[in-house]
Amino acid sequence: MKKMSRRNVLQRGAAAAAATIGLPCITTCLRTAPAGSVPSRQLTMGAIGLGNQGLHNLRSFLTCEDLRVLAVCDVDAGHLLRAKQTVDAAYGNQDCRSYRDFYEILARDDIDTVLIATPDHWHALLAIEAAKAGKDIYCEKPISLTIAEGRAVADTMQRYGTVYQSGTQRRSNACFRFGVDIAQSGMLGRLQELHCYYHNGPTCPPQKPEPVPDGFDYDRWLGPAPYEPYTPRRCHSTFRWLYDYSGGQLTDLGAHFNDLAQWANGTQYSGPTEYEGWAEFPREGLYNTPVRFGVVATYPDGVKMIIHDETEPGRGPRGNKFVGTEGWVSTDDTGKVTASSEEILRKLSSTQRDYEYMMGHHRNFLDCVKTRAKTIAPAEVAHRSTTTCHIANLCLRLGRKLTWDVEAERFVNDPQANRMMARAMRSPWRL
Repeated sequence: MKKMSRRNVLQRGAAAAAATIGLPCITTCLRTAPAGSVPSRQLTMGAIGLGNQGLHNLRSFLTCEDLRVLAVCDVDAGHLLRAKQTVDAAYGNQDCRSYRDFYEILARDDIDTVLIATPDHWHALLAIEAAKAGKDIYCEKPISLTIAEGRAVADTMQRYGTVYQSGTQRRSNACFRFGVDIAQSGMLGRLQELHCYYHNGPTCPPQKPEPVPDGFDYDRWLGPAPYEPYTPRRCHSTFRWLYDYSGGQLTDLGAHFNDLAQWANGTQYSGPTEYEGWAEFPREGLYNTPVRFGVVATYPDGVKMIIHDETEPGRGPRGNKFVGTEGWVSTDDTGKVTASSEEILRKLSSTQRDYEYMMGHHRNFLDCVKTRAKTIAPAEVAHRSTTTCHIANLCLRLGRKLTWDVEAERFVNDPQANRMMARAMRSPWRL
């Protein structure tokens, strides 16, 4: 395997219940780091997986003056060309190299970091290979396709001293960060409920196999997933509605909102121990992840994480609501904050300036690469939060209550559920 790159040298050495207030969410990288915050050395990056979300990440990283994107990689020729053109336009040259094989990026000693924004079933394998090659990693959520994969990623990042940032960008959004801080401050009293509001899942009619389009390496796109005939609705932006590649809304939105609930509850490194719920699955067609669902996950102290498939009447967008014995706070994707008291909203007003100085998720990653500090969304935290999503899915698929041993990371007296913690990979791929 490739020796450690030069990156490793650094390693060694936010009224009443109806009251509302708007707060813009911070998601982009500032053009430069604040003076004196981190060393000024320029970093380099290779980007792997450049569909819509990958391109969104790429464009944000391109605004960072202390980062140079040197290479892009994708199995879809159209995505690859678009990404290269984006990088070249940003830098005013033609220097960005294009690759179809991610190993060619990992083999380059002049690349310090990688952006991984492939479909979910590639996340763990790619992250582990990148860590072994000495690269620091910004990887889109969720961290894994299975519980076992997530544990393997977290352990690998620890073993190699890799700086890892999970793409749970809402952690760096001012509105969500405020809600978490209020929950942790004691202003809500003792926490009782952690609500996570998603959307319903979609359905898709049966699809006939089609020829693979020119310029698309479908076999490599499938990678470790089981072979299935090609159809456009299987790939790219709709992959997440099939269990072979993702976990539906439970892992797509859950990776964000369960994560924020875990953070608010002070359980980033543990999680609930009992899960029960209900689901309606597609009756036919291509997609097989839940369309309607609800899950209640209970922590040992009785706090409940409650997962909703569609928002409460009149609530609005996706988000979180944290409820305690003395009040509640709610945040959502529009940047709006609502609360049970004017006192909480006054707190938001008085601290807004602090949140305006938050650097953003991509900026945080680059700063931590330079200082070797822990990111705002490190691998172990991402694994524990994503585990709550995976267990919720298994609870719904098995149709029964599940009990989880947080320390051992095993189901209690349930061999079938334990077998579903991992999946076989299609040869030749393996962790």
